[in-house]
Amino acid sequence: MEDEQSFSDICGGRLALQRRYYSSSCREFCLSCPRLSLRSLTAVTCTVWLAAYGLFTLCENSMILSAAIFITLLGLLGYLHFVKIDQETLLIIDSLGIQMTSSYASGKECTTFIEMGKVKDVVINEAVYMQKVIYYLCILLKDPVEPDGISQVVPVFQSAKPRLDCLIEVYRSCQEILAHQKATSPSP
Repeated sequence: MEDEQSFSDICGGRLALQRRYYSSSCREFCLSCPRLSLRSLTAVTCTVWLAAYGLFTLCENSMILSAAIFITLLGLLGYLHFVKIDQETLLIIDSLGIQMTSSYASGKECTTFIEMGKVKDVVINEAVYMQKVIYYLCILLKDPVEPDGISQVVPVFQSAKPRLDCLIEVYRSCQEILAHQKATSPSP
């Protein structure tokens, strides 16, 4: 079963949440951000090139134009490959673990896997961000030394920064799977 719902991020931008239910113990959540706007890309490129042309007319040095074109192209490639994330995916399987994948605009993917034995809980946390309170989904990892302790907090959907209503949808499904996993796993 698959469905898609529209939400917004903390700045009011559009986000699309795709939910895929493979079974009662396996679900996937894909949070998609808007693609790079051609209008903003054109505006930035024209501004840099016009400034370089202005400097060229003052200095009459053609290296300024060449450098502006080269720097703009390198900056765009760097932005697409290292900064702009188009989609973040959370895959949770009760017998295996949680996989988080970030897909960049250039096509590069970064994947993190957390074994279910290391997961203590999935919670919604709050933080102060730029003079406002935001909420984020995070995975609490068990401390190997102290069973009741938490060794690490791993935030989910770091780039998209969805609002609370979107996080609640993902949180409820994660809690259902964690409850199913606890009910079916043998007690020590």
